[in-house]
Amino acid sequence: MTEVTTGGGFGGFSIDFGAGAPADGTDIVPVRSTSSEGPLEATVVIVGSGPAGLTAAIYASRAGLEPVVLAGHEPGGQLMLTSDVENYPGFPDGIQGPDLMARFRAQAERFGSRVIDVAVDRVDFSERPFRLWADGVEYRARAVIIATGASALWLGIESETRLRGRGVSACATCDGFFFRDRDVAVIGGGDTALEEALYLTRFARSVRMIVRRDEFRGSRIMQERALADPKISVEWTSQVAQVLGDAKVEGLRLRDSRTGVERDVALDGVFVAIGHRPNTAVFRDWLDLDEKGYLHVHEHSGSGIPGVFVAGDVDDPHYRQAVTAAGEGARAAIDAERWLESEDAAMVASAAAS
Repeated sequence: MTEVTTGGGFGGFSIDFGAGAPADGTDIVPVRSTSSEGPLEATVVIVGSGPAGLTAAIYASRAGLEPVVLAGHEPGGQLMLTSDVENYPGFPDGIQGPDLMARFRAQAERFGSRVIDVAVDRVDFSERPFRLWADGVEYRARAVIIATGASALWLGIESETRLRGRGVSACATCDGFFFRDRDVAVIGGGDTALEEALYLTRFARSVRMIVRRDEFRGSRIMQERALADPKISVEWTSQVAQVLGDAKVEGLRLRDSRTGVERDVALDGVFVAIGHRPNTAVFRDWLDLDEKGYLHVHEHSGSGIPGVFVAGDVDDPHYRQAVTAAGEGARAAIDAERWLESEDAAMVASAAAS
């Protein structure tokens, strides 16, 4: 299986925009740190540049905190790989994913955020200032907001990648609307796949579940709901050998996992639902994670370490939407601002007392 880094699952079809140039001609120009003269100091460092990270940057910069955003090598999150976004408030006619993220970034930079397209590979949260390293440069911050998102797991076959955004999706909540009265497939046998299949019955004419075993792995109640739904059928002991179609999805070539026999089925859409992996490896030694690897949020948006805050899909295995991620980014920035104010007040009081 392969994966794609996300910044909050969201939007219409995934599509490869190459370097990520928005459709309206607005460029997202990479900014890379080339400093070799010691650490870069910042009041707030935000890790991640999807909706959560850039919303946090907007709020933090408007508060005068002059945040540094370590955006990753593929800035903008999953929306940079999304074409039609029709469920983000404020855009009644929809908007292209890269266009939306270009606006996020331009708004953050307008208020003083510095966005640097580097990926964090090591952190040290043992004391303040907190220390982070990316592309050989050390960054130091009084507060940190982690908004690194989660990675959708994919099958890893060429045809799936080629047709991503042309009928292949990893988010039924995002893209189900586009398949009204169509025949679709959901790949996977766990709770995520069962939930996706049941959701798609609101739109699709039929939903065919592709399960590589002879049984589901999901909870009993979810299995019962799916099996009782007249729109849902199951292809047991089946694996996807190829997604069929040139310009768009036209079907699947299935291989029987016991006999190896292959056959083709006609379909209009394919939803891959084999799970997500939160992008938390670099923080694993410092912060609390749940059993699936998502960051555990303590009070409000706190991480458990005072001064380190969490936002977006990196702690959210349930919603994975841009609008919820953006809300969490705003919350984390407000919490960081208030925490820094309390720290400053405490320092003033301590100085006065001495």
